[in-house]
Amino acid sequence: MYSYIARQPILNIKQETVAYELLFRDGKSNTFPSINPDQATSKIIVDNQLRLGLEEVTGNLPAYINFHAEALIHRFPSFLDPKKIVVEILEDVAITDELLAVCKSLKQKGYTLALDDYIFDPQWDVFLPYIDILKVDVLELSMLDISRSLSRLKDYKFTLLAEKIETKKVFEQLKLLGFTLFQGYFFAKPEMLRKKNILSSKKHIMDLMEHANRPEFDFDAISEVFSKDVVLTYKLLRFINSPGYGPSKEICSLKHALIYIGDLELKKFIALLVLADLAEGKPDQIIRVSLIRAKFCEKIASIKKIDQNPPTAFLTGMLSHIDGVLDQSITEVMNILPVHKEIKTALIERNNYLAIYLALSLALEQGKWQQAKRIANKIKLMDEEYLNAYQESIHWSDAMLAIT
Repeated sequence: MYSYIARQPILNIKQETVAYELLFRDGKSNTFPSINPDQATSKIIVDNQLRLGLEEVTGNLPAYINFHAEALIHRFPSFLDPKKIVVEILEDVAITDELLAVCKSLKQKGYTLALDDYIFDPQWDVFLPYIDILKVDVLELSMLDISRSLSRLKDYKFTLLAEKIETKKVFEQLKLLGFTLFQGYFFAKPEMLRKKNILSSKKHIMDLMEHANRPEFDFDAISEVFSKDVVLTYKLLRFINSPGYGPSKEICSLKHALIYIGDLELKKFIALLVLADLAEGKPDQIIRVSLIRAKFCEKIASIKKIDQNPPTAFLTGMLSHIDGVLDQSITEVMNILPVHKEIKTALIERNNYLAIYLALSLALEQGKWQQAKRIANKIKLMDEEYLNAYQESIHWSDAMLAIT
């Protein structure tokens, strides 16, 4: 399955592209679907930022993203680097004290805020001290109306962005009125992009939502849910690598990851997943293989007590096939995940104890029995130990997939 997104360029006076507005699409038709706008925003974040990063879509230019009321109140912009996005506030959202408080908070954190489809409605005046960009809908207003309205706001220091420009004449007129950014069909229509989508199990997301609604978090139980779903684990690690946490922490295990971000941020992450409704389809063979490898590496680490780190081994196995999920090289993926250096060494360089566990799993997976025996001999494993561990890992994986 694929996710779709459209991007429309935003240009300066020299007609150079300086940013893109990202627009959600749910199919090949280059039109906005009939879905809740908060859901559309969540899907843009989940399908793009939590995949490999918005910069892949924008070519490292800033991304303008629409945020409706619920997405703002849930603080979804805080998942994203304030240097890479512009938070567009839709003018048709309900004006509340809570929304104003969110805007103040985002502004203090360094986010650039824009009022989208702005038509100079005075009820938005209370927000203007926190707004950096006014996106004026030039189809809704005459040039005279725009000029008069701007004179009323002359004491504010805005960047003026004119949207829905359709002719060169309008473009030239708006430049004279002080507009410095421009967007519209005169320059370019939204360009459709297609990406391979990453699907998680609906059952697992619903389980997480249930845990999130409990008075106290059970990190062990929540870790168990993540341990069944490689896609959710990947998204969790991408979430941890978002700008809200400062320098990346090297994660050694799922429970470590969950405790590191804390229950409040974890609830935010779960809310994002639920609202985005990731949920279509069941895990394919790649997911099954990832689960088998994860459980097998964990079991071997438990047998080899000298290593004392089964959870790290589990995470190594689970991420070992993430390149197949994302259609990206394992090196590219590891560069954007805050996992422990031992895990990265195992998956990229393949030359530490975790890599040996993984190599043994791959040999068994491919039916290379002699190679498996040689690897097992190196780490002094008996045939019965690793064969039983692999069989048990298959049963565990199948059991996990059966309940999704």
